[in-house]
Amino acid sequence: MSRSDEMRRYSYQGTKKLRKGYTTGTCAAAAAKAAAWMVLSGEEIREVKLTVPAKVTLFLEVEEIRREKDVVFCAVRKDAGDDPDVTHGILVCAEVRKETKSHAKLREVQVRLKGGEGVGRVTKPGLEQPVGEYAINRTPRMMIAEAVKEMAEEQGFFGTLTVTISIPEGRETAKKTMNPRLGIVDGLSILGTTGLVEPMSEQALTRTIELEMNMRKEDGATVLCLVPGNYGSEFLEEKLGIRPEYAVKCSNYVGDALDMAVVLGFQKVLLVGHIGKFVKLAAGIWNTHSRIADGRVEIFLSVLAELAWERGKRDPEGALDLLSLVPEFRESVTTDEMLSILERIGMRESILERMMERITWNLGQRTRGQIETGLVMFSRERGLLGQTGPVEELIGEIQTKEKGGWR
Repeated sequence: MSRSDEMRRYSYQGTKKLRKGYTTGTCAAAAAKAAAWMVLSGEEIREVKLTVPAKVTLFLEVEEIRREKDVVFCAVRKDAGDDPDVTHGILVCAEVRKETKSHAKLREVQVRLKGGEGVGRVTKPGLEQPVGEYAINRTPRMMIAEAVKEMAEEQGFFGTLTVTISIPEGRETAKKTMNPRLGIVDGLSILGTTGLVEPMSEQALTRTIELEMNMRKEDGATVLCLVPGNYGSEFLEEKLGIRPEYAVKCSNYVGDALDMAVVLGFQKVLLVGHIGKFVKLAAGIWNTHSRIADGRVEIFLSVLAELAWERGKRDPEGALDLLSLVPEFRESVTTDEMLSILERIGMRESILERMMERITWNLGQRTRGQIETGLVMFSRERGLLGQTGPVEELIGEIQTKEKGGWR
């Protein structure tokens, strides 16, 4: 591997050096390339060279080789690098069959691609591949076809090669992924756009969110419902009467999800989330992960200072009493602790009302006024804390859609 290739095999998260892995698409293409070489040359190889779309050249070990007349089966083991990927270590297999019909006169190579055991099938619209197709995405399809054609041309073969991709552990492994929720059944997807796995890739996460949002759109949803995680899903079902599967989990990527909603053409969005996440929206913090920005204490204190200033115009001592609470807020670890302080001094509602005003304004700015938004903020201990926008109307529209069934 060249020095430039080696450098491109790593990424940095802060000061930590992380090793990139390679995708299921890369494994499938490498296995198909090795099998094509063996079926056409009659020789056996134990390592295959593959240059991925990221322009990095990999040398991948070939395993599980089985050879018959006009058919070779082999596998490449998935290496996710330093990414905690459930597919790490599984075998991605390719069978290449040389068909008898020749296209020598046309000097043409045809590659027929199929999915086998452990490769999922698409059952819902809105994904990259149409309903009924194997979940082998566009870039891996291109990589497989190009790799196989390269081997055919090197061997002077003109004809049809049928490539069947399979993943022996695919069915069981898929249960630990988003595939069941996305409507991909019976196995894993063959994925990848660069050929490499970025450790803890935010792009991969937001792409999954976008796919699910697009599915809701294709299902005919008129209101997009966003929740950060399980707390939001539980509140949605138990308190608002909406099935959790209607909502899209946007994790910490609230801003990205709103941007994608604009692009996808949603006109109405309902957001439901815990105060620990959504309080950050009052400060325009759109990625709510604590390593990006915490700011919960600072946001509470900002609103408290605003109200203290207003009170100070008529009651200077009262304003000082409010500001004397700053050290206590600084020592608070959770938003529920901060709410307890406000309840003790009878200011919970006024502080939350001011926060909701800020959130409303920031939502309008983020969506550039192109989406009608409603937001529900809650605490697990205290229940509903506040809401903004036409929440009841949006909930009613979702419930009407649910009763009518999906398209």
